[in-house]
Amino acid sequence: MSFDHQEPDCKNCVKRFNSVFCRSENDSLDSINEEKVCTPYKKGQYIFHEGMRPHGVFCVNYGKIKLSKLGEDGKEQILRLVKAGDLLGYRSLLGEDKYFASAIVMEDAGVCFIPKHLFMGILQKDGMLSMEIMKLLSDDLKRADQHITHMAQKPVRERLAEALLFIKETYGYEADGKTLNLKITREELANLVGTATETVIRLLSDFKHENLVLLEGKKILIQNLTGLVKTARIED
Repeated sequence: MSFDHQEPDCKNCVKRFNSVFCRSENDSLDSINEEKVCTPYKKGQYIFHEGMRPHGVFCVNYGKIKLSKLGEDGKEQILRLVKAGDLLGYRSLLGEDKYFASAIVMEDAGVCFIPKHLFMGILQKDGMLSMEIMKLLSDDLKRADQHITHMAQKPVRERLAEALLFIKETYGYEADGKTLNLKITREELANLVGTATETVIRLLSDFKHENLVLLEGKKILIQNLTGLVKTARIED
């Protein structure tokens, strides 16, 4: 997919119904469609940097993106994986704060920028969109609370199994119905789990010997989904 010839139309965007704009009023979508700027990004490019001031929000049209924060030791911590239809930068914009993390492209992406004045104006008059943003913020707080609890209480083995399931829920499988639809390095996986790369390598080897996964370079195949869920000890 490319933006070279024609920018995506918000009303006809297939990812609209996976986003906060699913119930927006048509007038709101018309306004966004007129002013948005859509840009293609290559793997490794930054959409925004930690510490920058937001001037709008970003809506992902296609591709895969990670939200990452650097610790005091310079080590990356992946806070969130972003997919098509997701909104980026809204928390910092609404809080009138700097970006807490950086948005980095993991696989080629197309992202639409909606300027601050437009987004804030639409929120003031579009009640349905405002409700969707409130739900989004609520979900973010829930995920943050869960992440803090799991980091403090769960062993790394369980967190790794949970991370693999999280990738499945976010990006799904490839056509074979087994391979996670994300090529992720061992270092990135460690940064998502919050542990050392060597630990992830060792635990993935354990998972392989337990017939939970198969490993093909950066590709990970889920062999035993039920077993992986049990290993992650996911409740509810």
